[in-house]
Amino acid sequence: MKKWIIGFLAICLTLSSLSVVLAEGNQHGKGKGWHHPQKFQLGVEVLLDDQKELIEGKRVGLITNPTGVDQDLNSIVDRLHKDPDVELTALYGPEHGVRGSAQAGEYVEYYIDEETGLPVYSLYGETRKPTPEMLENIDVLLFDIQDVGTRFYTYIYTMAYAMEAAKENNIPFIVLDRPNPINGEDVEGPVLDPEYKSFVGNYPIPLRHGMTVGELAKLFNEEYEIGADLTVVEMNGWDREEYYDETPLEFVLPSPNMPTLDTALVYPGAALIEGTNVSEGRGTTKPFQLIGAPFINSTDLAKALNDKNIPGVVFRAASFTPSFSKHSGQLSNGVEIFVKDRDKFSPVLTGLHIVKTIHDMYPEDFEFRAENSAGVSFFDLLVGNGWIRDAIEEGKSVEEIQKQWKKDLFKFKKLRKEYLLYR
Repeated sequence: MKKWIIGFLAICLTLSSLSVVLAEGNQHGKGKGWHHPQKFQLGVEVLLDDQKELIEGKRVGLITNPTGVDQDLNSIVDRLHKDPDVELTALYGPEHGVRGSAQAGEYVEYYIDEETGLPVYSLYGETRKPTPEMLENIDVLLFDIQDVGTRFYTYIYTMAYAMEAAKENNIPFIVLDRPNPINGEDVEGPVLDPEYKSFVGNYPIPLRHGMTVGELAKLFNEEYEIGADLTVVEMNGWDREEYYDETPLEFVLPSPNMPTLDTALVYPGAALIEGTNVSEGRGTTKPFQLIGAPFINSTDLAKALNDKNIPGVVFRAASFTPSFSKHSGQLSNGVEIFVKDRDKFSPVLTGLHIVKTIHDMYPEDFEFRAENSAGVSFFDLLVGNGWIRDAIEEGKSVEEIQKQWKKDLFKFKKLRKEYLLYR
């Protein structure tokens, strides 16, 4: 009888423990409780485990940065360099460099990588597209960089320019796919007007595109006639609706001012502040989550934004002193953004509400960045058109602005479906 009771209690204890584990795994944003019926693999892991013939015995050029790591945080640079079946011959760095040591907009010159002794060519600044000289000792080009799901994040255009160079020099191009950290389902914001094409917006895609770098590569290659010999090494076990913390991956900073997944989530809208004279929080520990300027009253701004009841987000009155960038060394007042429900949160609409509210509250102090000789402000390049700035200055509501981009967004969503690799 005692044995039966002990056995029954053991079964109950096991079931109880299992229910706790499952509950933890189902909690929103608890990535380490995550389980998937199919083993999760990044593109780089699939390449080296199952598709090594794509690079075996070939001279490999690698475009990467600190995010080019496997699940155990081993650098792809080191893995390829040490692999006896692969001849890694050159490295190419996007904005911020291969090791991520350069700030936004800082030009990184040619140098020799201390760890490998390999030449590193900059693809940011004077040369954004690999030259024939840079590709002389290359049989195949690899791209392995983590994107953040936003149109004006420049790595996807580094990829596109490199694809063009690969086409022109008859070199196969391989993209090692990675998750969209803010999920691959949600698509929002205005589609870029081609007249506002720049390195922060090179193709007519919306601000939040909802695609992986591999999917974007296929779209760019076909729709915009790059015509490269393109191979996308797909991930295994990634679902489109997953955020980065719902995968087994650690978040490695894609750039110096993108420290966390929370930063990436607000970035599609909060970064529009970069097109104004208000600080987007560069030079603080919470870039794009802290927004402010010396002329703002933080309490008033927080109340005005919270009174709008913007879905999924609340604002805290905050003051900060940036250590560099806009208002460096000056006490700036504004708000800190807290996403309370990311399934309801719209970063683009939230960003526009912030810009418009500060514009309306401080008309004598707020400014959009100065126009260039063609009458284009940096804000226009970020948002991808000229009419939204005009609409804000004309007093139109964010809801009216949103209605105006819906038609183009619908067309993009239809086109996008043709290039999705994960269903």
